[in-house]
Amino acid sequence: MQGSPSPSEHETVGAYALGILDDAEATAFEAHLAGCEWCAQQLDELAGMEPMLAALADLPGAGTPAIGESLSAKPGPRLVEKLVVEVSDRRAQKRRRSLYMIAAGVALVIGGPLVAVAAGGDDSGGTGIEAGVSPAKSAFETLSDKVTGTDPGTNVTATVAMGEKAWGTEAVVELKNVAGPNKCSLIAVGKNGERETISSWSVPEWGYGLPDAKTEQAKNPLYVQGGAAFTPNEIDHFEVMTFDGKKLVEVDAP
Repeated sequence: MQGSPSPSEHETVGAYALGILDDAEATAFEAHLAGCEWCAQQLDELAGMEPMLAALADLPGAGTPAIGESLSAKPGPRLVEKLVVEVSDRRAQKRRRSLYMIAAGVALVIGGPLVAVAAGGDDSGGTGIEAGVSPAKSAFETLSDKVTGTDPGTNVTATVAMGEKAWGTEAVVELKNVAGPNKCSLIAVGKNGERETISSWSVPEWGYGLPDAKTEQAKNPLYVQGGAAFTPNEIDHFEVMTFDGKKLVEVDAP
């Protein structure tokens, strides 16, 4: 890999990216570019910067075109260098903003009304969020409208607590006697036959709500919170299904 190029070569990278070199200059730079990894990396960073020129033209210190001139006029080397620096800075800021937006999106997902919030043990053998205040369990205890069902074949018991919201139905399922590993979903089935997935979760190897389990972690039931667009009176029943299509338990709505 070659070392950093001289300032004139750096300016040529910016001018080439802007498309303002004449044919001879562009040919000379392309010959240099073939053997300079540093310039190739810089050019890759600056690719597609032409559309940003209009916005950068209004930057303080960028200069004001004289009468009859336009942005298509060839800028001087110092202006080219300034544009290159500004574009690089703006791209760095854009990347940082993207990371911030991803973090904000995660926060919204965690706090959204339809998110699945599960309360259970952790992989270390402790009690996980059960040791503190579980939002799902707290919501389950707060909601007074509850229905329970036990499947005679799987022996899985599910109790669904629900409440009407402006956006539909809030629902929390308490799941017992479910073995793992498995992946499951709580599905609301409407009286019109439509199906909506309220929430999904994974059951670890130790399972949940197993009365004969050796650890408290496995003895504790699982609480999962979510929501459906159905209003409560539009729901016929609930189903707990595995991802491979097996029904673990069905619970009739009130």
